[in-house]
Amino acid sequence: MSTFRSIVFSSVIAGFIVGLIVTAVQQFGTVPLILKAEVYEKAAEHKHEASAQPRAILVHDQAAHDHGAEAWEPRDGLERTLYTAGANILTGIGFALLLCGFFSVRSGATGEPVSWHEGLMWGLAGFAVFTIAPGLGLPPELPGVPAAPLMSRQIWWVTAVLATSAGLGLIVFRRSAPAAIAGVVLIMLPHLIGAPELEHVETNVPSSLSHQFVVAVTLTSLVFWSLLGSLTSAAFAYFDRPTSA
Repeated sequence: MSTFRSIVFSSVIAGFIVGLIVTAVQQFGTVPLILKAEVYEKAAEHKHEASAQPRAILVHDQAAHDHGAEAWEPRDGLERTLYTAGANILTGIGFALLLCGFFSVRSGATGEPVSWHEGLMWGLAGFAVFTIAPGLGLPPELPGVPAAPLMSRQIWWVTAVLATSAGLGLIVFRRSAPAAIAGVVLIMLPHLIGAPELEHVETNVPSSLSHQFVVAVTLTSLVFWSLLGSLTSAAFAYFDRPTSA
């Protein structure tokens, strides 16, 4: 029970702190780029609506009304920031729970607490698994940029994450030549298969803006995973001290 309490407390504290920090970082990195892309997206929608109006005004108005009723989104400003912060905090707590599970197994097997720099390495591993590997095939997309069907992208993303985590596990924990070769093959396999892509992509969002967004998302994710690994390990080592003793 004490270990379970340590896992929960550590995850909530670390996830809350990291979620707030990442939200602040996003306000200067990804959020301005998203707002710029939404301007291009809305301009394209207005152009499409204007061209479709002479053909079927009544049907178009009804469809636009239905679309507006379904596509709810938080208002810009404080409401949008609060929803973003909530999502970041929940994401941080979820991944912190996953990390604490590994830390608990690690400290239970060795009898020693997990250090913060060891937690940092676990965080960087999470960055490689959940950001770098899937991002090579499916880079982050701005609003207004067409993408392949959602279901096929989700399947490939999950496949890339599972294959990369299994491959890294074979390389790091097995420490043998056959295991290392199998790990490399697993890591490369999703990329050899290829991520789902559209044959033709037409968008008025500048490619330079998309490139800046990919860089901003990657750097923000690096901050997220580095802080999450370090803070989660430090918090778990603190709360799990009686168990270790």
